[in-house]
Amino acid sequence: MERRITEHPILGTIEKGRKVSFTYDGKTVEGYEGEPVAEALKALGVMVHRYTTKKHRPRGIFCAIGRCTDCVMVVDGVPNTRTCITSVREGMTVETQVGVVPASQVKDTVLKGGIMA
Repeated sequence: MERRITEHPILGTIEKGRKVSFTYDGKTVEGYEGEPVAEALKALGVMVHRYTTKKHRPRGIFCAIGRCTDCVMVVDGVPNTRTCITSVREGMTVETQVGVVPASQVKDTVLKGGIMA
């Protein structure tokens, strides 16, 4: 079953570009150039993009039109990037966000053991 979004309410019909590699949480993955990062991650089975600051609750795609902040991630070192409207590019780095930092920088072992394990 295809997990990719083919029709986007704001971006219209998603045209697949060439297959490219990018990094997601330290792993090399593939997506199609020009498709939203959130779509590429969804196709890979990734549903959690960030964890909230206070209660560490998981968040992922919600509106998919760039209005909310549920899909924000750290992209190329920039936190709070809306991945539903940010296009995949060759060599980009995408990281799960915890509060406003990449999950890789979280030093709280309880947090890492509870949600990042």
